[in-house]
Amino acid sequence: MSRRDQIRNAFAAAPDYDGKARVQRDIAQALAKRIAALDLPSCPRVLEVGCGTGFLTGALAAEGIGGEWLVTDIADEMVARCRARMEDVDGRRTLRFATLDGEHGTPKGGPFDLICSSLAAQWFDDPPAALSRMTGWLAPGGNLVVATLGSGSFREWRAAHEAEGALPGTPAFLPVERFAALDPAMLIVEEHRERHADPRAFLRAVKAIGAGTAAPSHRPLSPAQLRRVMDRFARNGCEVTYEVVTCHLHRAR
Repeated sequence: MSRRDQIRNAFAAAPDYDGKARVQRDIAQALAKRIAALDLPSCPRVLEVGCGTGFLTGALAAEGIGGEWLVTDIADEMVARCRARMEDVDGRRTLRFATLDGEHGTPKGGPFDLICSSLAAQWFDDPPAALSRMTGWLAPGGNLVVATLGSGSFREWRAAHEAEGALPGTPAFLPVERFAALDPAMLIVEEHRERHADPRAFLRAVKAIGAGTAAPSHRPLSPAQLRRVMDRFARNGCEVTYEVVTCHLHRAR
C-alpha cells in the first residue's frame, strides 16, 4: 500500500476526530478569522483542500464568507462528514463537495478567488511545490491561505525518543525556511501546546484523529523501547507542541 493510501485510510477511519482534535479546531478558527480579514470579492469562488470533518468550513461560514465553494478532501468519508456538518448552512453560499488529492489532482470549477486549507499540507510529499502549483488555480487578485505544521511540531515526543537512542515515527515536517522561500505575502509562525493525561492518552488521541501514519522509513520500536520512551515523555509532562505555519500567497491582478 502506498503512503498516500495509508494516509487516506487513516483519516477515513479516524474514530473520534471531532472529540480529540481540540488544537486542530482552534487552528481552523484562527485561520478563518485571518481569511475573513482579507479583501475578498462579495461572492468569492472558494476551494478548500483537506476539509476533514469541516472545522475550517464551518468557521468560514461563521465568519460570514459567502460565495460558491468547492469543499474537498482526499478521503471520501471525510467529505461525507463535512457535508453532514454543513447541512444547515444558510443561503449565503453554495457548497459543492468532491473527493480530491489536493497535491496531485486538479479541481473543477476554477479559477478561484480563495484557496484555503487547515492542517492538510503537512501530509503532502512536497508541500511548497504543491502550494506553488495551487497558485495556478487562483484568479487574478486571488489568495491562497494555508495553515500547516512545521518541523518544531511534537518536539517533546521526538526528544523522548532521542534520549533513549530511538527514532520516532512522527513524520519530519518541513522547517519554516522552506515556506519562506515561496516569498509569501504573509508568513506567521505560532506555537500551540496540548497536555495529555499520560503517554497512552497522547497515542490514543493521535490515532483517533487519523494522524498516526508513520514516517516512510520508520521501524517500530520494541515493547521495551516504547515503554522507556513513554516513561520519559511522562516525566517531562506529556505536553506536545504544534508549530503552526500560516502561509499566504497572492496572485497579482
